[in-house]
Amino acid sequence: MTPLISPTHWWRSLKREWLIYHLGLPEFRFMFDKPPPNEWVSLDCETTGLNVSTDEIISIGAVRIVGNKIMTSQRFEMLVRPARGVSADSVRIHRLREQDVAQGLPIDEAMLQLMRFIGSRPLVGYFLEFDVAMLNRAIWPLLGQGLPQPKIEVSALYYDFKFRQMLPYEQQTNPNIDLRFATLMSDLQLPLREAHDALNDAVMAAMAFIKLRQLRGA
Repeated sequence: MTPLISPTHWWRSLKREWLIYHLGLPEFRFMFDKPPPNEWVSLDCETTGLNVSTDEIISIGAVRIVGNKIMTSQRFEMLVRPARGVSADSVRIHRLREQDVAQGLPIDEAMLQLMRFIGSRPLVGYFLEFDVAMLNRAIWPLLGQGLPQPKIEVSALYYDFKFRQMLPYEQQTNPNIDLRFATLMSDLQLPLREAHDALNDAVMAAMAFIKLRQLRGA
């Protein structure tokens, strides 16, 4: 007897095939492959601001996670040359000056290299939605779509971990859980590296991800 296929599985398979068929650069269909077991990529972007529609990526940091190990030998660190320069306010945050990013790669080439580094691995990050939105804005003209990999938000894992530790009455009173990154790292007893550096932020997010997986017995 042929096993039944659930409507959800059928829909996901159909959507995957549709996306692959319409992929702007067919050589990147490997991003839709089954990911290597127990592997992820933690990433972070530094940008000229927080407006997804108008600001630009100027630095990308990413590192591979294999099991419970951060593979710092398999890291991705790149400056990206913005089209409109860098403001003084932006420099005060990430300390990347106009002359620094002028040596960076054009955004298209940076995206091609990043996608090859990620492969089909799920993405991990803190405030990942913003980073992925910035990346997708740059990737869409190349692929006609955004990054297809599953996304894992570290702050959501931390929220679930803290919520499960609460008593039932505490869970029902709209718990206020501090999701600031420094608080999260301190509570998990993890070292803080210098912030607003893309690779450092990616490594810290990877540490938090591994610790939270261990705490929940994953």
